Amino acid sequence: MGSERRKQILLLALAGILVVVAGYEWWSAPSPGATTPEGSAASNVRGSSRAQATPQLTAPDVHLDELSAEHPTPDSADRNLFRFKERPLPPPPPRPMAPPSVAPAPVRSGPPPAPAVPPIRLKFIGYIQTEKGQKIALLSDGLGPPEHVLEGGTALGQYKIWRIGVESIDISYLDGRGRQTIRLNEQ
Repeated sequence: MGSERRKQILLLALAGILVVVAGYEWWSAPSPGATTPEGSAASNVRGSSRAQATPQLTAPDVHLDELSAEHPTPDSADRNLFRFKERPLPPPPPRPMAPPSVAPAPVRSGPPPAPAVPPIRLKFIGYIQTEKGQKIALLSDGLGPPEHVLEGGTALGQYKIWRIGVESIDISYLDGRGRQTIRLNEQ
């Protein structure tokens, strides 16, 4: 069992050395178009035919005298990356506007208008019709128990039922103000 373990360790060590050598060869091998200091193309076993077929690269023409020439230094106060553009003029000051002439509202003469009547907050739950043909509506204000009211009668002491229909009732305050129609299961 000890000899098996030694074989495995030796096999792993050889594999590691193989990986290191292959990595060194791969990283240190010059590219196919690179030249050696002698000026000849680097030879590679796999890329030797490609290296001979590529043309020699030449250095670009550099004008060293222009690089060393004096250049104007930008002033810190007047530095503008967009020199071709003129500075925009400041916007003109806003003109004072004359207040619009508003005609005064006409003054009404006579009594003031009547205050708006608040809506009636009852819910029409349903109705029944007696043998005599009278209709009785079932109404609820949401606070107390539902109330049964005959057509033409008074509901909750402050509303008059004018008409009871199949799907709605006509109701108003006792003095006739605020007449409205409440539909079945509306609110």
